Amino acid sequence: MLKKILLFLAALVVVFLIVVAFQPADFKVTRSTLISAPASAVFAQVNDFHRWEAWSPWAKMDPNMKTTYAGAPAGTGSIYSWVGNSQVGAGRMTIIESRPHELVRINFEFLKPFAATNLADFTFKPQGGQTLVTWEMSGKKNFVSKAICMFMNMDKMVGGDFEKGLAKMKSLAEGTGK
Repeated sequence: MLKKILLFLAALVVVFLIVVAFQPADFKVTRSTLISAPASAVFAQVNDFHRWEAWSPWAKMDPNMKTTYAGAPAGTGSIYSWVGNSQVGAGRMTIIESRPHELVRINFEFLKPFAATNLADFTFKPQGGQTLVTWEMSGKKNFVSKAICMFMNMDKMVGGDFEKGLAKMKSLAEGTGK
């Protein structure tokens, strides 16, 4: 009987590993909002890491988070590093492409709680007197990430934070927030 139970459990583990292996390797999380401000004003909020604390959804999660800035003061080559509690972890962001009023592309290197490297794109599209801002993060999932995503939805985990950040960015750019 014990042998049958162990064989059954081993078969379950093998099936689980096969299912995980066939999960998509890529992920993408995207959120957008329409902001009543010119693209230049919204672009400035993203292109300068010094301004992120005012709207970043993660800045408020750990008031004791340690941040450092390096490289260019803004735009391509600008670097922002952080070390914080278990909610924010540790990592580094580097702006790898900056096209004024159009795009900010960031290389995200997460060190803790899990190591990962992802890309984030902020795009700014004028629409009349407003700007459509889109925040997108994409990357590859390793085997462990695929297994975790079997139980946790990446879009739901990160998408809510993107929505909070965009809402705060909107209030700052429109002059309705602090």
